[in-house]
Amino acid sequence: MASVTSLSDSVQQQLASALSATLPEAAGADPLLRRSDRADYQANGILALAKKAGTNPRELAGQVVSRVATGDELIKEVEVSGPGFLNITVSDRAIVANLAARSADGERLGVPYAEAPGTTVIDYAQPNVAKEMHVGHLRSAVIGDAVVQILEFTGEKVVRRHHIGDWGTQFGMLIQYLDEHPGELDHKGGDGVSGEEAMSNLDRLYKAARKLFDADEEFKTRARRRVVDLQAGEPRTLATWQRFVDESKIYFFSVFEKLDMEVRDEDIVGESGYNDMLHETCRLLEESGVAVRSEGALCVFFDDVKGPDGNPVPLIVQKSDGGFGYAATDLSAIRDRVFHHKADTLLYVVDARQALHFRMVFETARRAGWLNESVTAHQLAFGTILGKDGKPFKTRAGETVKLEGLLDEAVDRATAVVREKAGKVGLSEDEIVENGRYVGVGAVKYADLSTSAVRDYKFDLDQMVSLNGDTSVYLQYAYARIRSILRKAGEARPAAHSELELAPAERALGLHLDQFGETLREIAGSYEPHKLAAYLYQLASALTTFYDQCPVLKADTPEQTENRLFLIDLTARTLHRGMALLGIRTPERL
Repeated sequence: MASVTSLSDSVQQQLASALSATLPEAAGADPLLRRSDRADYQANGILALAKKAGTNPRELAGQVVSRVATGDELIKEVEVSGPGFLNITVSDRAIVANLAARSADGERLGVPYAEAPGTTVIDYAQPNVAKEMHVGHLRSAVIGDAVVQILEFTGEKVVRRHHIGDWGTQFGMLIQYLDEHPGELDHKGGDGVSGEEAMSNLDRLYKAARKLFDADEEFKTRARRRVVDLQAGEPRTLATWQRFVDESKIYFFSVFEKLDMEVRDEDIVGESGYNDMLHETCRLLEESGVAVRSEGALCVFFDDVKGPDGNPVPLIVQKSDGGFGYAATDLSAIRDRVFHHKADTLLYVVDARQALHFRMVFETARRAGWLNESVTAHQLAFGTILGKDGKPFKTRAGETVKLEGLLDEAVDRATAVVREKAGKVGLSEDEIVENGRYVGVGAVKYADLSTSAVRDYKFDLDQMVSLNGDTSVYLQYAYARIRSILRKAGEARPAAHSELELAPAERALGLHLDQFGETLREIAGSYEPHKLAAYLYQLASALTTFYDQCPVLKADTPEQTENRLFLIDLTARTLHRGMALLGIRTPERL
């Protein structure tokens, strides 16, 4: 397996060498190379360098051009434009040769591994025990999973963490109720319990326990006593609590399976997983002076965090009654992830509304020395899912939308779309059902991932399963169409012919294919999967233009047919790999 240097990186290196040879003090300067509609690339860096050196930018540009080797190997021609821009055209031979090297590199497609990979712990997909997952859980799961896939592909060691809500005062109420109504979580059909039945049991029990808690003072007293037992680790109470966790996991796994997402049991480390560290975390913070006692509570204060009354609002690590809040758990998790897992980077895929909490937690950890220049923490904050009316997405009754119901509806809509076209392709009923699932779940994921995480977006299922526009279905059909052409090619096989002259649409498609590796490098550094969705949509659009302008099976010569089959084959493989990194399947026939 050999990584391939992209054409833009090769051009950049040649320009940098010519620049430093012309102007020695410019050694190491960035030529600022960009894709251009006037040529393949434009370099804009000479203007700033000429200004710094006190020389005429057009003259400096001319001197640089005279030192650039042109021909068939890489740069075909370079010309000075405007006040000192360089317009660069690469040779057709260089484009095809680079793509051939990518094609020969199996599933990696020539994408290099990161130069200095580290260890990232990513905290995402955080449902709550005994509670149904709703549409608000979708973004954390989908964005987090895509970032995991992209980072792992670049060679980063990734530790996945699902910080589920499995602790707190509500468990006293649930445990006490189950003790008094012992059959409530029993399964009807023996072992093979579905996620739906597990959630139905939990939901019914939760509602009944809440009703009794609110109505019966004696039960409320017993329930509060159970919270104390739970926090003290009383064995029988812990065993009952574990039943709620296990039942909830049956449900979680069924939802994640519907989302076509791998969630492993060992990656689920909930709030309870850090209980043994809480006292130590508080002691370390208090002894180092990072946290101070205020009105009996252990608090961390910040100059820039004040309430409406102008008084400081602290991060409360331990309450005055000795109980611990989210801050103590989150700070203990940081200690575990930094010192036990040796993480360089901590990523939290969490709702933007929790930004202040995480800013205070990260600053506290920095003051304590747990985070520093070599260990950083980031909140990958995401916006809200809106309904078509532009308001937070709710049911007509004003309730939060259940995630499972939403996925089922997406699959139903997508299956109808697939069924409509199935006759032309000759899909069996099993294929219609399977493809409907891949298209429906893909549509939901792509709508989420094609929007910048920090932005809100409107949830519109009709648009999501549309064959037109920026949707996953458009990309899946682009892939399936290529696979269909390759099946129809008969004796003709994909083969690179670097001696051929490329049509404009072939060049555009080839240059975009060559950018796959550097696009992934940028995304892995900025945690922005929406840029991969944008890249893939542009790739499918370039493919559509290519089809309009360049016959494949009816090309002018057998060599041209082979070369075009080679181009679309590499396009299909790039679409397949890119979509997989977003957690979306690409069916062979649609």
